[in-house]
Amino acid sequence: MKNLDDLLLLGDPRLYETCEPVEKNELPLVDEWVRDLDNVMKEIRAKYNFGRAIAAPQLGIMKRLIYMNIDRPVVFINPQFTYLSEEMFEVWDDCMSFPNLLVKVKRHKAATIKYLDASWQPQEMKLTNDLAELLQHEYDHLNGVLCTMRAIDEKSFKWRL
Repeated sequence: MKNLDDLLLLGDPRLYETCEPVEKNELPLVDEWVRDLDNVMKEIRAKYNFGRAIAAPQLGIMKRLIYMNIDRPVVFINPQFTYLSEEMFEVWDDCMSFPNLLVKVKRHKAATIKYLDASWQPQEMKLTNDLAELLQHEYDHLNGVLCTMRAIDEKSFKWRL
């Protein structure tokens, strides 16, 4: 099982790669990947007191897969945004791949995402505010984009206290 030592850190070239879709014949692998993502997220929560979702490429799994666990686990396979609001908001974003750095970014205030669940069934979720921001952050990981690349300006960085 993967653990915190397997988490890719800022500067690792794999974090800047675009991920491949999960194929239906890879569905048996998804359970193992999700166990790894869940384990690392729990370790991040224990060490840094944050972590609501994680993208597969952060563990070197170069697939379009996001795992979120706030009040229940949700697996997003091959997610796609179908709606992003024009209204934006600013937020101090954090990332497990650089846990002590916060980055001020602009995100869409509302979003709709469609995806396949762990049973390969189509789903859709409407998101607002912090959940919209969270899924935009994780979705960016699937495209090799880090929040550092979305910083509002050169002063939009600070250390977590």
